[in-house]
Amino acid sequence: MTKLQEIQKYLQEQNTDAAFITTPDNVFYISGFRSEPHERLLGVMVFKEAEPFVICPLMEVPDVQATGWAYGAVGHEDTEDAWDVVIKAIQRRDVTINSIAIEKSHLTVERFERMEELFENTTFTNLDHQLNRMRVIKDEDELIHLRKAAELADYAIEVGCREIAEGKTELEILTAIELEMKKKGVHKMSFDTMVLSGPKTASPHGVPGDRKIQKGDFILFDLGVIYNGYCSDITRTVAFGEPTEAQRIIYETVKEAEQTAVDLVRPGVMAKELDQAARDVITEAGYGEYFTHRLGHGLGISVHEFPSITGTNEFVLEEGMVFTIEPGIYDPKVTGVRIEDDVAVTADGVEILTKLPKELQIIEP
Repeated sequence: MTKLQEIQKYLQEQNTDAAFITTPDNVFYISGFRSEPHERLLGVMVFKEAEPFVICPLMEVPDVQATGWAYGAVGHEDTEDAWDVVIKAIQRRDVTINSIAIEKSHLTVERFERMEELFENTTFTNLDHQLNRMRVIKDEDELIHLRKAAELADYAIEVGCREIAEGKTELEILTAIELEMKKKGVHKMSFDTMVLSGPKTASPHGVPGDRKIQKGDFILFDLGVIYNGYCSDITRTVAFGEPTEAQRIIYETVKEAEQTAVDLVRPGVMAKELDQAARDVITEAGYGEYFTHRLGHGLGISVHEFPSITGTNEFVLEEGMVFTIEPGIYDPKVTGVRIEDDVAVTADGVEILTKLPKELQIIEP
């Protein structure tokens, strides 16, 4: 069953007349068409029975057709009302719409109010749960893309480590990584690459800048690439020169916490058990206050997707799920360390997609 057919089956089961899918990632998931429409209207209208269609900027209609999308694609010009185009496309299908499932987490208030005007006496229901349920389980084709994305992320970290030198800035190292990724055919990173050094490693979402690498620094890399529409996300922390005892202890604690969580991954385990296991290791070592974020997040077409791996989430792991495990300790007086892998739940355990070793790498000045 295709993803489009799954949505149609859902509509039939729920007795809902149509679904309007608007998140660019979900449009890609259902249609195979990738677009960043900015302020322009983009969506897939799926019906319980009639033929679906993509609505997009007129200039992108040939791009939709080039993906192999076998159904309609209607385009709107910048000078016309895109909703008029939507209504006319629906009218051509001669369907009655009394209920529409929408992405409540994405559709803006302005667009929702416009839909209420256009579809009078129509009930709007939430499609987010169904899309999350579908996307959380990856099929073998998706896993192939995710494995390749992880392989490229491993290589990107290797490139970054080779670029480390005293006096070189974080941004210079970052630039070298992304240039090499372009040479490998990577069109886009899955998020803004992070290269943080010294005290900046203690900021979980720090911003790379012109700080120069110094002997004794820990250097944190957090990056990912998009391969055939699927994301990777890896973090490694390395030492430039011999680390202090305090730095080593923090590193080894994070490594133990990460491996403890990885070892628990298998079908039937709750997401919260992974977070709690990693957090217990860090807390028992005396660093609990310095682990300030969740353990991980779902991974796929989006770099952050359902589910969230937190200490309160009772979502049960199933075969085919892919997510990150990324504990960290961020002590501004010593250093920050985060270690992150992408993992897939298998029938009886776990497959670690990111293969880069996690032993502390010491780069000699």
